[in-house]
Amino acid sequence: MQADLVAVSDLYFNRGDKVVFSGVNLKLRQGKITALLGPSGTGKTTLLHLLGGQLQPKSGSIQVFGQEVPTLGRKALFKLRSRMGVLFQSGALFTDMSVYDNVAFPLRVNTPLPESMIQDLVLIKLEAVGLRGARDLMPAQLSGGMARRVALARAIALDPELLMYDEPFAGQDPISMGVLVQLVKRLNQALGLTSVIVSHDLKETLSIADYAYILAGGTVIAEGTPAELAASTQENVQQFMGGLPDGPVAFNYPAANFADDLFAKKGINHA
Repeated sequence: MQADLVAVSDLYFNRGDKVVFSGVNLKLRQGKITALLGPSGTGKTTLLHLLGGQLQPKSGSIQVFGQEVPTLGRKALFKLRSRMGVLFQSGALFTDMSVYDNVAFPLRVNTPLPESMIQDLVLIKLEAVGLRGARDLMPAQLSGGMARRVALARAIALDPELLMYDEPFAGQDPISMGVLVQLVKRLNQALGLTSVIVSHDLKETLSIADYAYILAGGTVIAEGTPAELAASTQENVQQFMGGLPDGPVAFNYPAANFADDLFAKKGINHA
C-alpha cells in the first residue's frame, strides 16, 4: 500500500478577515499525480504555499514527509524544501541568465558539486524536457511553451521527491499544452515523483491525474478519481466540471435589489 507523502488535516487559514480554508482535509499519495481544482479565488495556490511553509495556518495539521511543517525551524524548513520542486505559474526564469544557467542555478546554490558534474546534470535535465539544444538561449528568445519547459527542468534539477505545479498549462497553445501534459506524466513515472497540480485546465489535468480534489467555499466539496468526479451528481461539482455559468456558484456578486439600487442613486421612490 502506498504511503501518504502529504497529509493535511482540519486546516484553517485566514487572510485578514477573509476565511480561505475552514477545515480542509486531503492527502497526496506517494508516486501519484493529484490535482487541486476549483473556482478562482478558492485558495489553491495558497495551499501550495502552506505546504512549502511560506505561510502559517491558523490551525490544523500539515505533514510533509512525516514532518509537521508549521512547527519547523528555519534550518529544518530549508532542508524540507530541498526535497520539493516548484513550477511557478509564470515560469519565473531569471531573465539575465541563459537557459543553461537558469537550470544550473539551484545546483550551484544548494550543492557542493563541481562545475563539470553540474554541466552533466543540466544537460540531462534539459534533455528530459527536449531543450538541450536551447541551452545557450536567453529567456527572451524562448516561446511561452519553451520557457515553461525550461522552468520544469530547473524544478527537477535537485531531483525532488515532491513536485508542485502552479497552473502549468496556463496561456499555452494546444501543441505546447500537449507537450507539457505528456512531460508531467512522463517525468512523474520516470523519476518516481509525487506531483500536485493546481490548474483550471480540467481536460488536460484530469487526463493525467490519478486523484483530484475540488475546493470551494473554504472546504473540499468533492474528491475522487477523474472518472468518479465526472459521474458525480453533486450540483456544485456538475457546475464546475461542466463550466456552467450559473448554479451554486452564482454568476452575480451579492448585491441589493437592482431597482432599489438604481433608483436610490437618483433619489427616486419607485414604489
